Amino acid sequence: MPKGTNQKFKLYRLAQIMLEETDDDHYITMPEIRSALEKYEITADRKSIYNDLRDLEVLGVEVEGEPVGNRYHYHVVDRPFELPELKLLVDAIQSSRFITERKSNTLIRKLEKLVSRYEAMKLQRQVYVSGRIKTMNESIYYTVDAIHNAISENRKIRFQYFQWNVKKEPELRHNGAYYHISPWGLSWDDANYYLVGYDSDAEKIKHYRVDKMLHIRMSDEKREGKEHFKKLDMAEYTRKSFGMFGGVEQRVKLLVENRLAGIIIDRFGKDVMFLPADEERFTVNVDVRVSGQFFAWIFSLGDGVKILGPDEVVEQVKEEIRRLGRLYQGEDGPL
Repeated sequence: MPKGTNQKFKLYRLAQIMLEETDDDHYITMPEIRSALEKYEITADRKSIYNDLRDLEVLGVEVEGEPVGNRYHYHVVDRPFELPELKLLVDAIQSSRFITERKSNTLIRKLEKLVSRYEAMKLQRQVYVSGRIKTMNESIYYTVDAIHNAISENRKIRFQYFQWNVKKEPELRHNGAYYHISPWGLSWDDANYYLVGYDSDAEKIKHYRVDKMLHIRMSDEKREGKEHFKKLDMAEYTRKSFGMFGGVEQRVKLLVENRLAGIIIDRFGKDVMFLPADEERFTVNVDVRVSGQFFAWIFSLGDGVKILGPDEVVEQVKEEIRRLGRLYQGEDGPL
């Protein structure tokens, strides 16, 4: 039999065919294997393919053959990841605010290569990245890597930090001055990534949103603050009050002070429309599930945010205030 022009790639292409075309529910026959190889200009007889299928085990690709009628059906078994495990990883990537939409799609496409094309379609049906509120900072991969390197080498880091202004533009804090922090840990909370570190100048522990850090560099100085982190309960430190509680979804109009623009963007994304109310405030309409936890989030912002409508939501928040007033006046019983 005349040989094809790409014979040296035969084992690689055979592995590719088996990994892409087969799984626990999809099989391929010997004639189909030979036909698939011919598309890559590779010819092979049955005996050599039998030997190659056994050799694939050395590459970590285990192929099993099962008799069906007068033919054998072949498929890959024992992949490194099962489909449910990959779905969990996809869900984690989707829900992570600190991974940009572009990076999320890139990671998910890489995960799809770990299964057959049939199972990749099932993974694709799990993907709903578009439209989710994601960070816009594409350098976050390298920022996280730099932080881990600094922690492992016991060194401080330097970086700039930004916030969103009312024009939805990134604005450097401290007039662009660099922060000089001892990194001690990374915390993933409320779908965001945080650096938890020690500020030697302020002599206290602080946290920083990783996706708002820019131009990070490792310092020559050794880390400080070890004694503070020995006493720190990271879970308690990163606990948030705004939880995943249900409620009726409604469009709520808020009056917000300009200084809180970043908080609104963090929560609802940059696509919400800011309408100037006066020189110091703007209004914004947001879709929320109205609940006690939503009101708690509003209260946590103090007098910087006020609910303007709809009327029933305004009445609900008034009743919540009255209820809390009665509670702290002792009218609902002893505290």
